[in-house]
Amino acid sequence: MKKNWTRTLLSAVIIATAGFGLGGCEDKPVLAPEKTDLKASTPKAPDAVKLAIDKALSKVEFMMEAPSEKIRGRASGTMEGEIQVDPADLRKTTGLITVDISDIELFQTVAGEDGKFGEEKKSDLQNTHARAWLEISPDAPADVRAKNAKTQFAIRKVEVTGEPDLMKLTGAERKVRLKATGEFLLHQRASEKTAELEATFKFDGDRPVSVGVKTVKPFPIGLAEHDVHPRESFGKLAQKTLDLLAPKVAKEALVSLEFNAALVPAGQNAPAGAATGKGAPASAVPAKDPPK
Repeated sequence: MKKNWTRTLLSAVIIATAGFGLGGCEDKPVLAPEKTDLKASTPKAPDAVKLAIDKALSKVEFMMEAPSEKIRGRASGTMEGEIQVDPADLRKTTGLITVDISDIELFQTVAGEDGKFGEEKKSDLQNTHARAWLEISPDAPADVRAKNAKTQFAIRKVEVTGEPDLMKLTGAERKVRLKATGEFLLHQRASEKTAELEATFKFDGDRPVSVGVKTVKPFPIGLAEHDVHPRESFGKLAQKTLDLLAPKVAKEALVSLEFNAALVPAGQNAPAGAATGKGAPASAVPAKDPPK
């Protein structure tokens, strides 16, 4: 009787555990919450300066590495947005970056029988597959394509390595390391991500006029959490899932970004593509306080 009771209890535990997806073969990744658009945070400092991203000079890349295949993607000249910076305390930085991935390009490197990777090549088939996975392929409805093509990063919190007050640093160029944490939007799903960045501020006297930003190391984005799966066409999942395609296909993308942003004059909105990343014109630099 005792053995039967023990066996029954054990069976119940196994069934309950499987039901919660713990250790079972039917594990399903947790999807990030649905969103179609991110909003910029309210500036955290009244004296924050506004810097507009130079779309033409922007660059976003991602790398997906698997034992038998490497895929590199890039979207150049498609980044827009603004960041608000308090020169006296970079920890109060906020911003919203938007990237259009409609024209994303993928390049593939495949391992040979000896395990060595060959020359990187652009594969039309690989690019077709990527657009189907992201649901930005020509057969997707135009409104769906537009929503899925929008990738965003909204900066909510910034941590600075070292001195957070730019005014305590010296020189025409002042370089800092920081971590930016915020919402990352991909395929209409938003997750929290942290990017380690290097920012180089250019000064005109005691005023910052531009900044160059780049990732120190790529940050990972899980495909499954953003509902990016193998698809044969719009709305039709492929027979082979990410799990079944492993180890050929990676399950996450390592994202890198780089951009320049220039000062927007007080009281003005950033004109599209107006930032040059090479410093703002003299008229755009706020007048210095008169001597007391």
